[in-house]
Amino acid sequence: MAAARNSFSMFPLGDSAVLAEFGTSLDLEVNARLQRLAEAVRAKGLPWICDIVPALGSLALHFDPARVPAGLDPVAAAEGLLKDCLRVGLAARRARPVSLEVPVCYDAEFAPDLDEVAKLVKLTVDEVVRRHAAPGHCVLMMGFAPGQPYIGGLDAALAVPRRATPRTRVPAGSVAIANAQTAVYPFEISGGWNVIGRTPLKVFDVTRDPAALFVPGMSVRFVAITRAEYERRRAP
Repeated sequence: MAAARNSFSMFPLGDSAVLAEFGTSLDLEVNARLQRLAEAVRAKGLPWICDIVPALGSLALHFDPARVPAGLDPVAAAEGLLKDCLRVGLAARRARPVSLEVPVCYDAEFAPDLDEVAKLVKLTVDEVVRRHAAPGHCVLMMGFAPGQPYIGGLDAALAVPRRATPRTRVPAGSVAIANAQTAVYPFEISGGWNVIGRTPLKVFDVTRDPAALFVPGMSVRFVAITRAEYERRRAP
């Protein structure tokens, strides 16, 4: 990453968080570096920092005002901490769940937008499925709803805009695309992305530890399955 990509702007987020913004557009290299930066900050184990949240091109540091040392400006301290981590250099990612195979049924019942996507990108439905199930996907961030991943690495030929009219209800497990990313809906919620399939996996489960199936930085491989296989593997 060039020196310019190490530069960032700091913004306060209310009275208990700060945001370091490295860019406003999606850059997969910047995002990968943010994942490692988040780990470097966690490794410091500072008691006044209670959460570290990487996003597409930014990193939020949440802190406990009651535990901030007297006389310490948390915004300035957070900025110094990030600069120190970047100056020392970022190690490779530590051992953690690094890959996940996600079975997806692309049948019409589960893919209400697949035909329209195929028409927009001037490919057959089978080719859209083949390209979507190609390797190279990675979780960029979590957001919008608990456990929902934003996954980069979508084939450029499949980059389509969000739907003009969002749906008020998108079923749990729906796999949807928009622009350069894929999202997997953790439970039934509203959404405006183009739904092209559904996974039988339980994306978010409060009775499970961890509750979220996806984590930032995780490598993802979508695998096409039949309707029968979907029913066999569907989470209870």
